[in-house]
Amino acid sequence: MHAYASSYLHSVKVFSLGLLAITIVILLSPPPAFADTDEEIAISVATLLRSARAVISDKQKHINTAEIGDKGVTADLVISTAKKNYLNKTGTDIDTIDRSTLHGQLVDAELLAIKEVMDEAQTTINEEGVGLKGFLPAVFARLVTQRFKTSAGGKATIKLTAPKDYVRNRANRPDKWEQNIIQEMFRSPDHPTGQHFSETADVKGKAAFRLILPEYYGESCLGCHGDPKGERDITGGKKEGGKLGELGGAISVVIFH
Repeated sequence: MHAYASSYLHSVKVFSLGLLAITIVILLSPPPAFADTDEEIAISVATLLRSARAVISDKQKHINTAEIGDKGVTADLVISTAKKNYLNKTGTDIDTIDRSTLHGQLVDAELLAIKEVMDEAQTTINEEGVGLKGFLPAVFARLVTQRFKTSAGGKATIKLTAPKDYVRNRANRPDKWEQNIIQEMFRSPDHPTGQHFSETADVKGKAAFRLILPEYYGESCLGCHGDPKGERDITGGKKEGGKLGELGGAISVVIFH
């Protein structure tokens, strides 16, 4: 075979093998996660909030141990565990979400809010000689949603709310839209458990996408929100008399257009 032809064929083989290697790498590498719709984005940020709140719930007994100083419940611990929880719930690695998209920007804003809340709570969490710290899952989540409003730069908001007769903090009172969904839909015996509701609706004169997810009382909730109704719980609040599995609240997400 002519030397030139032999060299050409060798180059083609090398190129083909190189292209095959690139193709294999692309196929084996996990694709970045995208959320193309407002609904997917809203569910994602709500899931991240739940994933982080679950960490505080799991660590609550440890946080309230008076005999221990440094609890190790840091921002890094909460965020890393929340990411694992998110992965378990969604099947998506949160770090693969494209940060150039609105989804990625809101995830980063929420992670920043979690970090700031946890950094500021370290003195309270690590105080020795004090049992109940008051840093409850609901308190943590409320503080995160407040910080998120700033870190998201007006692009979105997250709110913890509940039926009016169950709301303790006036800042969490449902607006008319939320109250209507909670009363007419979520509290209906025919409503499928866990099913969210969403629609496009104006919020204070601005066009927005709204999504609200129901939340139900679990065993860990009933110590403060169960029976007997009206009795003071460990925080000093009055118990609502809630039952296991009963609608106890909701997460409301707004994405502005």
